[in-house]
Amino acid sequence: MNRGLILGVVAMAAIVVASNILVQFLLGDWLTWGAFTYPFAFLVTDLMNRTYGPALARKVVFAGFVVGVICSLIGTQIILEFGPAVSLRIALGSGFAFLVAQLTDVKIFDRLRIGSWWRAPLVSSFIGSSLDTFLFFSIAFSGAFIFLDASQPNGWAREVIPMFGIGPEAPLWVSLAVADFAVKMSLALVALGPYRRLTRTLGRAG
Repeated sequence: MNRGLILGVVAMAAIVVASNILVQFLLGDWLTWGAFTYPFAFLVTDLMNRTYGPALARKVVFAGFVVGVICSLIGTQIILEFGPAVSLRIALGSGFAFLVAQLTDVKIFDRLRIGSWWRAPLVSSFIGSSLDTFLFFSIAFSGAFIFLDASQPNGWAREVIPMFGIGPEAPLWVSLAVADFAVKMSLALVALGPYRRLTRTLGRAG
């Protein structure tokens, strides 16, 4: 197996597993600890794309998707006080959002790879993160997708409250989505430094 593929799969799998575990732990009212690990999946995808090309990056994405599905299946079997740790809607939203967002990231990055070094990772991460956030929170929590799992409607997420406790009223899941997206973009900016250094290191090693 290609050395780059092994590195990418291991890194992606570690991020996906860690995120699935840490998402169970709240950080304040609007975030979970998983929000701070998951965005690094875009860093892994972009590093693989820059160093080894889009074909290998897509393989890493599919490997991460499989690991995520396995984690979700395990989560559906863990029964907590109010039901399974992972409902069907959350599992579907998570898997679909990951696959669409990451593959979109790969495509956009590849189109922008020629030019300023920061443009491809930043733009692709912004668009990929936007898709990921919108798709996941909509599928997992909005009223439009209750039909996916009527037994687990996630009604708590649609409670109408002031956004972040101080803004205009909106369903709770909207505040959760905005907070999650803000973290994703903050970490996308922070990750530019490691991205720059690691592309050089991987390029020399390759």
